[in-house]
Amino acid sequence: MRSIRRLLVAMAFVPPLIFSVPVWASLSVHDAQQRALAENPRLSEIEARYRAALEVPEQVSALPDPTLTLGILNVPTDTFDMDQEAMTQMQVGFSQALPWLKERELAASAAKHIADATADERDEARNMLLRDVSRIWWGLYFVERSLQVTDENLQRLREFNRIAESRYRVGKGLQQDTLQAQLELSNQLSRQLQLQNQQRQLSAQLNALLAQPADQLILVSLDEKPDQQELAPLPSLLSRALEQRPRILQQQKLVRAAEDRQARARVELRPDITLGGAYGYRQDDPRGADRADFVSFNIGIKLPIYAGSKQHKAISQRGAELVSRQEALYLAQLNVRSEVVQAASDYRRAQEQTLLLEQGIIPQSRLTVASMLSGYQFNKVDFSALIQAQLMANRVQVQYWKVLTEGQQALATLEAAIGGAPIFAPVNGERPNE
Repeated sequence: MRSIRRLLVAMAFVPPLIFSVPVWASLSVHDAQQRALAENPRLSEIEARYRAALEVPEQVSALPDPTLTLGILNVPTDTFDMDQEAMTQMQVGFSQALPWLKERELAASAAKHIADATADERDEARNMLLRDVSRIWWGLYFVERSLQVTDENLQRLREFNRIAESRYRVGKGLQQDTLQAQLELSNQLSRQLQLQNQQRQLSAQLNALLAQPADQLILVSLDEKPDQQELAPLPSLLSRALEQRPRILQQQKLVRAAEDRQARARVELRPDITLGGAYGYRQDDPRGADRADFVSFNIGIKLPIYAGSKQHKAISQRGAELVSRQEALYLAQLNVRSEVVQAASDYRRAQEQTLLLEQGIIPQSRLTVASMLSGYQFNKVDFSALIQAQLMANRVQVQYWKVLTEGQQALATLEAAIGGAPIFAPVNGERPNE
């Protein structure tokens, strides 16, 4: 029993473990977001696809490459002499296919919408990256605040342990009081280890977004304590989200691209035209008489005689693709509405809980601990009640930081759901977020 007690006392007064890993201290949420925007490879990948998509409209709007033909016509097979027969000639020809102008315009328009949709995809990825960085950063903020609260709680429990031991030595206390204090100290040390492990896990996640080594421990800046601001009305938030969210803008452009493709499929029912010309050179006859050269012109018309299995099928295909894009747009709108409503609700709930904890529960819990400590020293309060009061004060303090960070995480989600638009209600006639 005595050896176990010594072990518990030793553990209670051991400082927190320090891991020999690189540490990046005092990283603000803004610095983390800017570094992610600069270094994250996902954005670079989409940007490269966007630049590639910008090159497509001009390609598909251009005419098909012309055809140059070279040939020898009407060569007699008995002698293969070029001047034997009057119709023998060396010919050079040129032909150009001329698809309908509307067909090329629609192809270019569809490609332009695809490129614009890729730009929206890039903006959506940017918003999601900012959201993820912010949420993880605030998660680290909560862990570090919890470690601070745990350290303060350890100091108070050590103080209670010293008081209990002093009272036990003079015969005014019980040995079970000191054992209980040491047990709670060990529990808090276990909680401290859990928080440190959580801190390393969140650091690894944030490092991945910042494109830096996963083993680097990130310590966030604790100077940031956000102000509680009132959100704009929910209808306004929803309206801004539907107008500005890149995901919805992307789906709208994909719908327009599908409409252009369907219209182009209908135009392809019209026959394309090919214009051509040729110049035929003839050698002089065997007696030296001059022979006139030939010039030829031709026009070709593509006959859509297999329209039932080609063009009409293409129209049907493009129609189904259009319906698919329209449904995807509708689904995106539903999801964005849900995200906005849920995030706004989470933020407002966190605001209310933060205010209640800050102005009511936390001051009351501190007063309760101070009153019970005084009562314990005069044998009016049981030591177990004192310990429970201190643990409750610790829990409500941790809960305060938890709901505060949850509010900021909900705010990051809401900003991403809206597309970065202003989301706070105007104050004193000012514009939102002014």
